[in-house]
Formats: sequence, structure tokens, C-alpha cells
Amino acid sequence: MEIRVQNLTKIFGSLRANDDINLCFAGGQIHGVLGENGAGKSTLMKLLSGFLRPDAGEVWLEGKPVALGDPGAALRAGVGMVHQDPLDLPGFTALENLLCAAPRWALPSRTEARNTLTILAGRLGFSIAPDDRVASLTVGQRQQLEIIRLLACGARALILDEPTTGISAAQARALFVALRRLAHEGNTVLFVSHKLDEVADLCHTVSVLRTGKVVGEGQMAMPQPQEHLLQMMFGPSSGDHAPPTRAPVQPANLPAWRLDAVTARDGNLTLKQLNLSLPPGAVVGLSGLEGSGQQILLRLLCGRVQPEAGRVLLAGADLTTAGAEAFRRNGVEYLPADRLVEGLVGPLTLADHFALLDRQEGIINRRRAEASARQAISEYQIKATPVSPIMSLSGGNQQRAMLSMVPATTRALVCEQPTRGLDIASARAVWGRLHARRDAGCAVVFASADLDEILDYSDYILVFFAGRVSRLIPRAELNAARLGELIGGVDFNEVEEQAA
Repeated sequence: MEIRVQNLTKIFGSLRANDDINLCFAGGQIHGVLGENGAGKSTLMKLLSGFLRPDAGEVWLEGKPVALGDPGAALRAGVGMVHQDPLDLPGFTALENLLCAAPRWALPSRTEARNTLTILAGRLGFSIAPDDRVASLTVGQRQQLEIIRLLACGARALILDEPTTGISAAQARALFVALRRLAHEGNTVLFVSHKLDEVADLCHTVSVLRTGKVVGEGQMAMPQPQEHLLQMMFGPSSGDHAPPTRAPVQPANLPAWRLDAVTARDGNLTLKQLNLSLPPGAVVGLSGLEGSGQQILLRLLCGRVQPEAGRVLLAGADLTTAGAEAFRRNGVEYLPADRLVEGLVGPLTLADHFALLDRQEGIINRRRAEASARQAISEYQIKATPVSPIMSLSGGNQQRAMLSMVPATTRALVCEQPTRGLDIASARAVWGRLHARRDAGCAVVFASADLDEILDYSDYILVFFAGRVSRLIPRAELNAARLGELIGGVDFNEVEEQAA
């Protein structure tokens, strides 16, 4: 399916998110769309998939102009989008999700839906069974289910927005195999990313957006020199991508967290008899294959999961049976991976969020909230206005907005995928903020599927393997090869045996 956009423009207030875009995507190919956060990539994809309506310009499919007024109309025309945050129902099975999401004309019966799911999963090499409960699936598997749903509904053009963010390297490889097969079968694939190595590995052509405009020649055949693409994305000064220098971590007598013989369960996975002390004024990275136990520990540390046995102490205070609000009152803040599910409210503006955070006297002060939003926009370089709905922001700007709402008095910060969907420059900016909090004495614990992020920004590392947890390993003791071995369970007992 050929997709052509002509003079496509989308405006949010004073912000021209897409400014006179002209591009053509041929069928049977994988097209990369590059750009830093806020460049307009997600807006363009939402226009093509019916989630937004253009203020000017046209979309043509197979040589005919079409009006993609909503996602249903786009899907009927053959265009479907896989979002950074999967659109599913966690309490239902994979089959039930398919039945709920697909129109009756696409899957007229439960039997046909079951057969379609099984056939598509097998054809694409996806590890999903009809009766799997979505809440037990990894982010990568939920993404696979979304692809199956779109194909079952007749999609011939797939848009994937930062699809490898938050999934393991193995899941990313499986996704690439599936996308190559779909393109070989004649489908159109639009692959939105800021990761140059992925675009180079996967895509036939590439386009670059910057500040809402197409840069350079528009559609370019791959391969392209990496430095050329970086200059198109960020401008001439984008050559230095070294991580920020870590300040030395001072030891402390009283740990930020202490876990004594803790056993905790989440779904089918259990962490058993965990003894652990995490220091203040340090960044601890949690690394492992998805579903190995990192999320259980993160949620233990912020009171969202309570242990079945053992004790959880925060700066010496026993919060074992306390809930998330008690942890928050004690200075623990949590930044979830699912920004629009657990962290932010999509339809509300940035100023609305600051109004909700401002609890003084129980009265909403709009002027104070808008001033706070303007300050956050300036300090965190959020590409938005105080009245911009959060859902209209790019994923990276949503992440910056969420980080800007963390109180300055926070003494412990728990982060899931803190740079999920962010380009290199934005990730460095976020980590600059997190390291500044660390240097002020805040404990930072984060989980990431990106091994480079773990190695670049951690002071200590905890490795997880099938519910087993390593000792707290100083970053200097690990390199990429050894970390990869531990994640795969190679000689894991060498680091596990030394755990307290």
C-alpha cells in the first residue's frame, strides 16, 4: 500500500507540530522516520492513523485522497498504528482482547478469532497463546498482540512508534524478523525511532524530521552515513554523546532502603528471601531479561507491592505493611513506564497536572499552576505550552513533564524505563537531572532494558535472572560482555553467592 502525504500540517496553539510535510511511503518496504523528541514524528503518525486530524494538507492511499477522521476509519482503509504504550485490557485474555478490539466484520465468531490469532502468531514467530492473560504478558508480547489485532482487522500498512523501547534485545530481534516478513509480503511498514543502529539494520529508506519539518531531500535510500543523519536530526553540534561524568558516591551509615528476608510475588514470579541494602546518594540500575523480577523490586521499594514475608525499611522506618501513599509521605516518588496509564492523565493540560499537585488550602490556584508549568517547560525544555494536553506531547516530552513534577524534597526515586522513547540528547538531559538529585543525596533506583543505559548511568548494578538477584555490584566491576552473561544466567552463582 502506497501512502502519500501532501502539505500536511498540524498546529497546537502556537506550536506547528507538523509544518507542510510532503512524503511518500511505497508498499513492500520498511521506512524509517527519525527525529529528536518533539520533532513531530508521533504527530505525523497519529495523523496517518486517524488519531489526529490535520489542519491542512491531504493523505493519499493507493493514489486516492482519503479522510482518516478517526482510528476506525484509518483501519478500514488499511492503516493501523502500534503505540509506545500498548492499547489493551490487562484483565482479559489475548483472545478476549482480540474480540473486544476487532469489529464484527473482521472476526465474526470466537472460533474464527482463536484461529486467526493462532495462525498469525505462528506465521510471525510470536509467543502468544489465545488463553494467555494480558496482565501476565511482557511489554514485548503485548506489542505482538497489538500487531496481530491490526493485521486481523485488515491492516496493510503498519506504523510502529518507538517499538523497541522497553523490550529486550531478543524481543527486538523477533520483531525485526516479523517486520521483514510483512514487508516481503507487500505490506508497508513505518518504523519511528531515534536509534540509528536499528534504522540502519532494518529500513530500506529513511526520512528525518526536525521542529515539525522534513529535513533535506525527504525520502532517502539506506544506508546513509550515521554522522549525516545525526546532523540532520540535531544540527551541527550533535557529535558528542558521551554520558555525563559521575560524581563519586559517598558511603552512608543508614541505607535508603533495607530489605530483610523479603519474599514477594507478582503474577507467576516470586522473589524469595531477599536481603538487600540500597545506599542514598547513589544510582542503582536493575538489569535482566524482562519478567525476571525487576518490576517486583521496584514496586516493593515504593509500596505498590507488599511482601508476603520479611521487612521493608526506609531510612530505618518500618514500612512493611504500608501502602504507596505512606511511602510517598516518607519521600519516595515513583515514575512508571506506562506514562499515560499510571503517571499522567492524557486529556489534562500540563497546567492541570500542576494544579492537581498543588494541595495548599485545598483550593486550585490556576495562576500558580500555570506559573509552575511555565517554569517546568523552561527548566526541562518541554516542547509544549501550559495549556497543551499531555496526550498531544511526544513520548519524550511526556517523560520530561512527569519528571518535572517530582518534588524537590524527594529523597528516594524509583524509575521504570526513565528514558523510554527519548533520543540521545533528551536522555542525557534526563540523566543530568537524575544525577543532580543523586548528588543532593537522593537515592535513585531504575530499571532499563537498555544495557548501555545501565552501564553509562549506574553507580551500582543489580542483575536479575529468573527471580534470582545478584549482590549489589559496583559499576566498575562490570563491562558489557560480563553483564550480558549474567543476564543470561552464565556463572550467576558467582555474584549470587555473595549476596547477604
